[in-house]
Amino acid sequence: MREVFRPAAEAIRRVEVLRAPADPVRPETVQRLAVTGEKSRNAIGGDLDVHQTTLSHHYRVLREAGVTRTTVKGRSRLVRLRRDDLDALFPGLLDSVLNGARRTPPAA
Repeated sequence: MREVFRPAAEAIRRVEVLRAPADPVRPETVQRLAVTGEKSRNAIGGDLDVHQTTLSHHYRVLREAGVTRTTVKGRSRLVRLRRDDLDALFPGLLDSVLNGARRTPPAA
């Protein structure tokens, strides 16, 4: 397995973490990861009505903002939240994003 580039914990910036869920697909993705833990990218967003290349863009934005971590295992890309890092850097921020996602209808 190998890790896909992501910022080091000390390089994560609050403004980027807050900007990441700006598109309705991304908070839904974060919400799903919070519930399911680590999942393949197809399992997370397979039922969203979004083209695969658009989903790849959303995963990249979340990863580069420091919200998620992606591991490559064979042909699969497994994604999980960086909850420990985010909670240590910005206590309560991820929970606020998740609470906002619960109040927002899923992306169509």
